[in-house]
Amino acid sequence: MRCPFCFHADSQVKDSRPTEDGASIRRRRQCESCGARFSTFERVQLRDLTVVKKNGDRQAFDRSKLEQSISISARKRPVTTEQIERLVSSIQRQLETSGESEINAARVGEMVMDGLQQLDSVAYIRFASVYKDFREAKDFEEFAGNVAEQEGE
Repeated sequence: MRCPFCFHADSQVKDSRPTEDGASIRRRRQCESCGARFSTFERVQLRDLTVVKKNGDRQAFDRSKLEQSISISARKRPVTTEQIERLVSSIQRQLETSGESEINAARVGEMVMDGLQQLDSVAYIRFASVYKDFREAKDFEEFAGNVAEQEGE
């Protein structure tokens, strides 16, 4: 593993342990050249996934992009990074085990919506406002009203 500080090509693994959710391995490393310590994470990848956008463009599935968009929706909300990590891992696992290598972006968006609806209603509404491309305040108001009705049931 290349050192992120001096870019030396070799580093030694000093410690390895599974993460809390067991979905990855955390490794503490030390650069053989500069002695700096850093962590890496190793995850199982079952298959390469391609996300097909609305306009037909294809992009490689990017876990960090998904994590970032969920984090932005959950900013300043009582949602922990562990909950976000579990949601992202769950979505990625579902996509990888679906048997398909090309996934519509809309499907990923719906999976995020489903997960956020269970975690936090405000984060859910924030994500929906971007995902569903709300154009006016009334769109926001109608959607939020529907969410409030569902929570009242």
